[in-house]
Amino acid sequence: MKLQSKTLTLCSLLAFGPAFAFAQGSDDDILRDALWTRVASSKPSARPSVGLALSGGGARGFAHTGVLEALEYSGFPVDYVSGTSMGSVIGALYASGQPVDEIWGFGRNAANFKVSSDFKSIKMLRLLITDKLITPTYITRFIDEYLGSLTFEKLKKPFACTAMDMRTGEKIVFTDGPLAIAVRASVNLPGIFAPVQYRHRYLVDGGVVDFIPIDAARGLGADWVLASVTGSAPSKMPDSVLLSLLQVIDIRGSLLARESEKNADFVIKPEVGDISVAEFDRCMEAGEVGLVEASRRVRAAEETYLIFAAPRLVEKL
Repeated sequence: MKLQSKTLTLCSLLAFGPAFAFAQGSDDDILRDALWTRVASSKPSARPSVGLALSGGGARGFAHTGVLEALEYSGFPVDYVSGTSMGSVIGALYASGQPVDEIWGFGRNAANFKVSSDFKSIKMLRLLITDKLITPTYITRFIDEYLGSLTFEKLKKPFACTAMDMRTGEKIVFTDGPLAIAVRASVNLPGIFAPVQYRHRYLVDGGVVDFIPIDAARGLGADWVLASVTGSAPSKMPDSVLLSLLQVIDIRGSLLARESEKNADFVIKPEVGDISVAEFDRCMEAGEVGLVEASRRVRAAEETYLIFAAPRLVEKL
């Protein structure tokens, strides 16, 4: 089949979708790649803006790093970033301008950061006896070291993260002010860590109310949202009260995710369910799963985005 004109190809995108527009042979593959290069290199004013929403998931959330690498490799534009819980950590680092290679470095050195120690040091008997929640020393230290000097206004990309007000159950979306305390609130597991007190609120993990912050990405201005979601499918029963509590929180987040995914324009879902929330020594494993899954799905994401972008591209022909 001869190479079609841009107008006809884009109209076919509108009318018939990717099955027609992207399955017609090598000539159209060439045109498709040319269109993608043009769209991906365009400024947001010339195309629909793209938001990336990163779910929670504890240590599993490091899978987002692999997703970021696959998106960067393909040239996928990302204009806005939102994150919940572990997704807020990865998202904040990415939005700050940290190269993906350096974010991988955090996963390789997870043991040195001793983040898992915040969980391993928790003794449920002590919590019951003292009736006092703990402050996560190593998580706080890590966030302060890498994000402590930043504000939302200083980030390279607009960013939002979510938390929950412990007193009202209200979802809180952070988009301005100091970055570190907002991320700390977003990763703050309820029932284990003491609430973060900020702006007259008592804040805990945003994953309780918003496991995939898609609305937060749209609130920043995203026209089209890609969600990176860490799947949860525990392969074994928890063997302690603490792990049971973590799994209950995790299952709650997964239930919220099923509904939230419907609001995304595209979903990449690395299957890292056998990694528990607190297994930060397996961050690299989670990241590699994210890279493989995102690499497998990124072309479909590109085509879905091109379909969405087609009306605006036709107008500019």
